[in-house]
Amino acid sequence: MEENLGKIEVGNLFTIVDEDDQDQQMEVLGLLPVEGNDYVAAAFVEELEMDSEEDIDIYFFRIEEEGDLTFIETDAEFDKVSAAFEEAGAE
Repeated sequence: MEENLGKIEVGNLFTIVDEDDQDQQMEVLGLLPVEGNDYVAAAFVEELEMDSEEDIDIYFFRIEEEGDLTFIETDAEFDKVSAAFEEAGAE
């Protein structure tokens, strides 16, 4: 899905292609290991830059061994990762 980013860190920007074949920039908001895999929480830069009271959408990606980011494909994995990030944010 995404080219190798090298060392992934909070604040890194990366580009994905959306369903309309448009490039969209995303920013890494957090990193967290969950059950032996590393995950990234990210949001669209455009949403982060808007001065709005609305919540922003957060997306989770799994970091593969090569450093590539892949979408989470199952609801069970998404629920597990989402809960782990929520718990980490509450600490």
